[in-house]
Amino acid sequence: MPQLNMAQALNRALRDAMTDDPNVVVFGEDVGPYGGVFTVTEGLTAAFGEDRCFDSPLAESGIVGTAVGMAMYGMRPVVEMQFDAFAYPAFEQITSHVAKMRNRTLGRVALPMVIRIPYGGGIGGVEHHGDSSESYYTHTPGLTVVTPGTTEDAYSLLRAAIDSPDPVIFMEPKSRYWSRAEFDLGRTDLRKALVRRPGKDVTLIAYGSTVQTALETADAAVEEGWDVEVVDLRTLSPLDEETVCASVRRTGRAVVVHESSMFGGYGAEVVATVSEKCFHWLEAPVLRVGGFDVPYPPKDLEEHQLPHPDRILDAIARLQWEER
Repeated sequence: MPQLNMAQALNRALRDAMTDDPNVVVFGEDVGPYGGVFTVTEGLTAAFGEDRCFDSPLAESGIVGTAVGMAMYGMRPVVEMQFDAFAYPAFEQITSHVAKMRNRTLGRVALPMVIRIPYGGGIGGVEHHGDSSESYYTHTPGLTVVTPGTTEDAYSLLRAAIDSPDPVIFMEPKSRYWSRAEFDLGRTDLRKALVRRPGKDVTLIAYGSTVQTALETADAAVEEGWDVEVVDLRTLSPLDEETVCASVRRTGRAVVVHESSMFGGYGAEVVATVSEKCFHWLEAPVLRVGGFDVPYPPKDLEEHQLPHPDRILDAIARLQWEER
């Protein structure tokens, strides 16, 4: 049972996958001898050689396009977009080809590939280094979109993503890269959300970096007399509606928490789903706590942009408790 931080857990997942399957290859910008900006690919070139883990040109569309061809011919490429906003030049490849290949070929051609994207704020990064771009990918049919909220899930979800016969967008919350935990190595179900903390008064629905924020909020809420349940979505598309709705039906209230901008953000889809499927169980409107509708701010201001427990507690307080 190793104790690893999230970056080390991802590295271990890549290393174990490459050991188990010679068709798994890793490439991208600075992922070779340098080991990646966040050390996620550290040591892989030395261990497996430059044919298995190698640097690419600084051309994200070329990285993804090359991976498409490799996956079509039986390999399992795992490619890295160095930062969230750096992935945008590859967006046409992802939406037009990665997401549509199985449908275009009537199921004859699958693309077993993983696109790793470090995303989100909280590290003092400048512009183009703090985007939460998950909604772009969840809006694209044909993609599985995954984001781990814990170190254990970083390992198990990445192993499951590499095993998947279809393309996976694997979004890594970079503010959690240094979160350390002890856990068993294993795989998990890509399509299953988890209740991280049981409660009876209100459900906090979170994913990626905000899972830990939601758990901290749940602890703080005890002093306010609220028993808070925390659901970690883990996979954003497809959404595990069963687990989410079962929780909301138990508690009768819900708040969705994410870093991305509120308007058109992923939380809006969760709110719509919960409102449609849990309407008769709801005691109050489903609320959201997210980033503001502005470009990601400079590092001195990002603490105001990111959800934090005080903002979430304020949202919980607005859930019409006077009617209890």
